[in-house]
Amino acid sequence: MTESGPHHDVRGSGPVLLVLPGGAGHPMGLGPFAERLAARFTVVTYDPLGLAHGRLGLPVEDQRVERWSDGARQVLDAVLPDGEQAYVVGFSSGGIAALDLLARHPERLAHVVAHEPPCVAPLPDGALQRGRFQEVVATYRAEGPEAAARGLGAVLEGREPTARPISAGDGEETVTEGRPLGREEELSRPMALFLRHVLGPFTAYVPDRAALAAPHRTARLTLAAGSDSRGHLLYRTAEFLAGWTGGDFAEFPGGHVGAATHAEEFADRLAGLLSLSRPD
Repeated sequence: MTESGPHHDVRGSGPVLLVLPGGAGHPMGLGPFAERLAARFTVVTYDPLGLAHGRLGLPVEDQRVERWSDGARQVLDAVLPDGEQAYVVGFSSGGIAALDLLARHPERLAHVVAHEPPCVAPLPDGALQRGRFQEVVATYRAEGPEAAARGLGAVLEGREPTARPISAGDGEETVTEGRPLGREEELSRPMALFLRHVLGPFTAYVPDRAALAAPHRTARLTLAAGSDSRGHLLYRTAEFLAGWTGGDFAEFPGGHVGAATHAEEFADRLAGLLSLSRPD
């Protein structure tokens, strides 16, 4: 990686597997998953905002899906040997970037797995779901990350948000109020950056259906969801997008963050799926 190039880490050997993390792109929690795969792949983890590379705390602007996918393409240009293709797995917001990468830069991609991308715009109730995500962003700005996290959990699980937590004080129950973060606090927290700068624009993204459904792309696409996410919004979204684009659908261990909570099982399932696809 050059000083001015996209931030990424490389480990292992074998075919290139590009990992696009979720949230604000910070690869926290993916270490065991990447290590498991490094025995079979050259695992390249992209960090679009450089949060794991010394940029946590520096100014961040609202993010664009295309910026992340363009950066991913630059990473592939830097690490892929001439004439070879890469596998890609994207998680959550990284899954949306993976879809855009396949739609706009398919030339050197062998197969793309998008795990639970919150790409809700194409859904029959897409406007409603986009509105619910925007409400989460508004809650974050007004009440802070804890209240927003409760709202986000409710959206993903398809239920109404729970009330604010109640704490006892002097024998009487009182409501624990949330508060917005100051800018310096916000810049030091990847989850806060995700809520402020990623969640809104990424959930408003509309994929290029015609591009993804083209035969040379749809055959390289798998939408995925966790077994623990059955009945939740993003499981439904992944199933819908598979049919909408003509791609495959696959179920993985765990839930939305299954690659962190079920690292070895998730990695083995991914390796098995990718072994069934072959670069051109």
